Parts: sequence; structure tokens; C-alpha cells
Amino acid sequence: MKVLVTGATGFVGRVLCETLRARGHVVIRALRSVTPGTGAGEGDVVVGEIDGGTDWAAALAGVDVVVHLAARVHVMRDGAAGEPEHFRVNAAGTARLAESAYAAGVRRVVFLSSIKVNGEGRERPYGETDVPAPVDPYGRSKLEAERALVAAAAVAGAEAVVIRPPLVYGPGVRGNFLRLLGLVYRGLPLPLGSIRNRRSLVSVWNLCDLVLVCLSHPAAPGHVFFAADDVDVSTPELIRLLASSMRRQPRLLAVPPIMLRTVLTLLGRQGEFDRLAESLCVQRSGTRDRLGWAPPLTLQQGVKRTVDWYVASRRAGES
Repeated sequence: MKVLVTGATGFVGRVLCETLRARGHVVIRALRSVTPGTGAGEGDVVVGEIDGGTDWAAALAGVDVVVHLAARVHVMRDGAAGEPEHFRVNAAGTARLAESAYAAGVRRVVFLSSIKVNGEGRERPYGETDVPAPVDPYGRSKLEAERALVAAAAVAGAEAVVIRPPLVYGPGVRGNFLRLLGLVYRGLPLPLGSIRNRRSLVSVWNLCDLVLVCLSHPAAPGHVFFAADDVDVSTPELIRLLASSMRRQPRLLAVPPIMLRTVLTLLGRQGEFDRLAESLCVQRSGTRDRLGWAPPLTLQQGVKRTVDWYVASRRAGES
């Protein structure tokens, strides 16, 4: 198929484009701009800023399926002030792309949303039929984007597929996962040994494999799918797995969670505690039962690949 990918130069997009080409698909990359010193390559189309006014005509010519990855990502410091920008890019931008794609004859759009549409951490796993309850501008804008996509598909008699991943990791990962990699690599003691949470993660390779299934599977349209690795993991278990992959000893201190929360709250970092200590899991049954999909890599294999990338990057930077 001829597949248009937005966000193609990002963390997930790079792996997805490589995977699509390896499977024989023709990839069109929608770029916001050309990287300084280089021009757009074959199959690249510069579309400019993605919002409610983007002109998608050139990028959509002859395209069979669109994979929409581009987004204004979640930024902790944004707060309520970032809401208009989130909605301009994520909601209005998705609506414009969906309407343009279906008008151009595209039969299916696969949209990478976020678990933040469902809400923040809770003990019970999120499922497809749960009522969305986003709590921040990013999550609300992603929910609005989903609704705009589904509405556009209904008007056009076309197909829409939504994927909500939890934390995605792999080469190029940022945020807390990257910080954990660095802390474990340096052998620093971590006061997280008493945390008893459960979290779903998904490697970038497993996520891209699910996207490929959603490109053509007849049962995919009209549904929301959760992407996750084979097992859930606690924060201490993840640290031990990272350390084992680095052939290091994990240095976990058993600090009571209430004490850790109090200290981080006093430092204005309660959100950091929540992300490390709360549970956030997703059900896998819908993805498995409707699509027959299982992640090709185990959590352990995905972490090992990511650690190999990180260690190689550190050594290259230190040489």
C-alpha cells in the first residue's frame, strides 16, 4: 500500500517508516519542515504546521492509508496555559487531516492517541469500553481528536482506527524512562524499593507491529485498541530488569512510599512521585480477540534492545 505517515521523523515514526518499507509498502513522509542543510527526500512532502488550516492535497495524492502520529506532546510545565496549543495541533489538526484524507479517497486512517484519554493511574486496568476521563490538556485534546476522526469517517463512509498506547520506550525514548536508564547506568541508589505498583509499557517495535496490523485488518475499523507488551511491571521490577540488561547490580532502597511522597511534594515534585508509584495498566483482550495480535517481543527483549541502544550511545559520547 501507499501509506502517508505524519510525525515520521519522531521517536515512533522513524521505526514505523523503516518497518513499513521492510514489509514492502510505499511510504510518504509528511514533514513540517526540511531539516537545515538537507532537502526533502524521495517520498517526502513538506506540509508545514499541522493545525486546522494545513493543506494536505499534495501529501495525500494516491495514498491508500494514513497513519497519524504527529502531535503536540504532553509537557508537564504547560499546565492549563498549554491547552489552546494542544487543541490547535492535536484536535483541529487531526480533524483537518481526517476530512482531507477521506475527501481524497483514503479508505482508512490509523490514529495514534494516548492512554491519557482514559485518565491517570488507577489500580483497575483500563478497558476499551471505559468512559474516557482525561485530566490534562493533552489527554483532552487527544480525546477531541479521536471524536473528530470518527465523525469524519462516519460522514465519508470510510474507516477509522484508534490506538491508545501507554508509555512507549525504545531508542530515542525521553522522559522518566530515559532518566531511569541514566540513574541505573550510573549505579545511583534509588529510593523506590518499596513501591508496589503495576504499569503497562509498550516497546516501539511492538507498537509499530500493531500499527501494521491495523492498516489492513478487516476487524480493526471502528474500534479503540490498547497496545502493550506481554506483561505488566512494577517500578522496582523495571529497574531490576534495566540493571540486569546492563549487567549491573540494582541499588534499590526500601524507603516507605508515604515518606517519599512527602519529600517530593515538599520539593514541588509530587507529579514525579505519581508517575513512579501509581499503577496504570491496560486490558489486552480486545486487541487479542479482535485482531489476533500478540506482541512479537517480550518486555525483557524490548528492554534489552533499548538498553543496548542506550549503552552504545553513552559509550560513543564518552569516547
